[in-house]
Amino acid sequence: MSDFPLIKTERLRLRELTPQDAAVLFAIHGDAEAMKWFGTDPLTEPRQAEQLIELFASWRTSANPGVRWGIEDTATAALIGTCGFFKWNRGWRSCAIGFELAQSAQGRGLMTEAVYAAVQWAFQHMALNRIEALVHPDNTPSLNLLEKAGFVREGTLRQAGYWNGSHQDLVQLSLLREECEYL
Repeated sequence: MSDFPLIKTERLRLRELTPQDAAVLFAIHGDAEAMKWFGTDPLTEPRQAEQLIELFASWRTSANPGVRWGIEDTATAALIGTCGFFKWNRGWRSCAIGFELAQSAQGRGLMTEAVYAAVQWAFQHMALNRIEALVHPDNTPSLNLLEKAGFVREGTLRQAGYWNGSHQDLVQLSLLREECEYL
């Protein structure tokens, strides 16, 4: 992945995050309610958002690379969240997906649109057979979104995560290339 991949959908532009996105990213990741299922504690300082953008950029050159898009609403040109892939294991032809969306953008199907486009791109450009997701069992919107996108629940990983001061169970889901109906 030498050039950052740009994806356009009917209502969204999935693009590279830039330092100019730090304030919006901080607002999203600093919102404890919006981030309660994300898997990390909410951000508390603006510099952490800048570091998060740097981390996402570093994924492209890591040993197990990945890609993280900023999700831009084309109607407003506003950054509303991110989505992408990490822990790409080329030998196993698998990776993990993650995403988050500002509360103000929720409930309009925007993340569903972004996930479908990202999954299509990943299967076409990353030579994947499997995409995995880990979701808190109480995160019904994300579980529903992933199941709508064809992901299958495989089981619960007991206390596999730790954030907000406690261990968290996580539901393991996956989507296989042969099961993806929108390729």
